[in-house]
Amino acid sequence: MSIWLEPEPLSWNLIVEDALAEDIGYGDITGQALANDLLVQWRIEAQADGILCGAGIAEFILAPYPQDPEKCTIGVERMDGDSISRGDLILEGILPARRALAGERTALNFLMHLSGVATTTAMYVKKVEGTDAKIIDTRKTVPGLRALQKYAVRCGGGHNHRMGLFDGALIKDNHIAALGGVRPAIQAVRNSISHMVKIEVECETPHQVDEAIDCGAEVILLDNMDPFMMREIVKKHKGRVLFEASGGINLDTVRGVAQTGVDLISVGALTHSPCSLAFHMEFE
Repeated sequence: MSIWLEPEPLSWNLIVEDALAEDIGYGDITGQALANDLLVQWRIEAQADGILCGAGIAEFILAPYPQDPEKCTIGVERMDGDSISRGDLILEGILPARRALAGERTALNFLMHLSGVATTTAMYVKKVEGTDAKIIDTRKTVPGLRALQKYAVRCGGGHNHRMGLFDGALIKDNHIAALGGVRPAIQAVRNSISHMVKIEVECETPHQVDEAIDCGAEVILLDNMDPFMMREIVKKHKGRVLFEASGGINLDTVRGVAQTGVDLISVGALTHSPCSLAFHMEFE
């Protein structure tokens, strides 16, 4: 069984290798005090309750090399997307002490941050249980970590919005201003994209919603609207388009938004400000 929640994020190994190079640089000057043949038995445990993400990365970093002694091993006890509790064993193994210490911080950093994203996402998903709304992410991500953060959102039970500017057409307020209105903006974008691409339009008023739907938009983003207005708009147009709610939504307000009947709720906080989940590595 794969440790990863399929599909794996694109080029994750390159991101991890860059992170290792950032930390290790020319070599671990403290770790060089240890003998090359000194083996240690190590384990990584959770220090808080949450949703696990990053186990596959930790395995990649701490797996024995082919040239390591035969005694070297690694075992993964929990999978990405699992609910975990404080004290749970996540990974364990035997490695040269130098190797374990050189990879420790990078492995823990990925586990802490990505599990934080997954755990935050799961909290939002739980809040909207019993409604038809899906929790989705945004492009408000840490530069260089978007693929991994969006993967972590899936581990937490959320869903992905577009990965970037290249795989989805979203007409926002500045596009509308630059192109002279909702109608000309939709027409201009429609003329420039493939027939396979849907168009989403960010709307701030009921009039913009009406105009965007009349012009053939497939998805409407209701931006910073109060729940009453969203409910009325959804009721009027339900079944014609998908509705996404966005703008300042938090754990206290997300259920009320979901109860308006929207299909999607995008939350930037999933990736721009999650709290890390604590893990530690111990030698035995």
